[in-house]
Amino acid sequence: MESLFSRIVAHGRANHKPGTFIQARYKTLLVMLSFVILAVLIGLWFLRAAAPVDLAQGRNMRTADVYARWTKGELVVLVRHAERCDHSTNPCLDVADGITRKGRSAAVELGNSFRTLGLANADIFSSPLARTRQTSTFAFNQASAGEDWLINCRRSMLEDVLRHKAEHRNLILVTHSECIDQLERSLQVSSRSMLDYGSSLFVAVDPEDHTAHVLGFLDAPDWKSVLARRP
Repeated sequence: MESLFSRIVAHGRANHKPGTFIQARYKTLLVMLSFVILAVLIGLWFLRAAAPVDLAQGRNMRTADVYARWTKGELVVLVRHAERCDHSTNPCLDVADGITRKGRSAAVELGNSFRTLGLANADIFSSPLARTRQTSTFAFNQASAGEDWLINCRRSMLEDVLRHKAEHRNLILVTHSECIDQLERSLQVSSRSMLDYGSSLFVAVDPEDHTAHVLGFLDAPDWKSVLARRP
């Protein structure tokens, strides 16, 4: 019996590997760490800003509190320029790098819509390129000069927007699709808007901590129906 027991013990010692237990624990820790990393990544995904909503749909303007925020001067509205001549078969207004005649009419209508909201508490800036200056001129009867940050916007669009946003005043920026896209990237919007000509992206700026978040977008043809439902 003793001889048999001795052989069993000897066999166990011979087959025992000191690192086996450590390796098993290491593998378990790796699996647990993988689950933790996966959970963090999923959480970060859901924390990303949702895709901008169409403010013309349903009660989205009210849900986003656009009218109240506008009255308080808490909004930044990025307006894409009107139809550009060199990308259209429509007749040009004048210069080739400007807007079309159709774009001029759309810009005038856009300006009328903003006047319905009220422009007394709004600052307006435009990119220095012809198509944005013309859009701003026909929409708001003014076009700013020297605002290169509204065309050279790849690195600091969000910072520049917040720097130009005055307290208790809305900010209207007539700019380009690339700059609007850059702002959405900076705000980690999950799916960019891809705005059409004359469309507007509404961004709210918190008056306390100056953080910004996208409320939604409004296509140029939808202004009339939206304002008709204004409370």
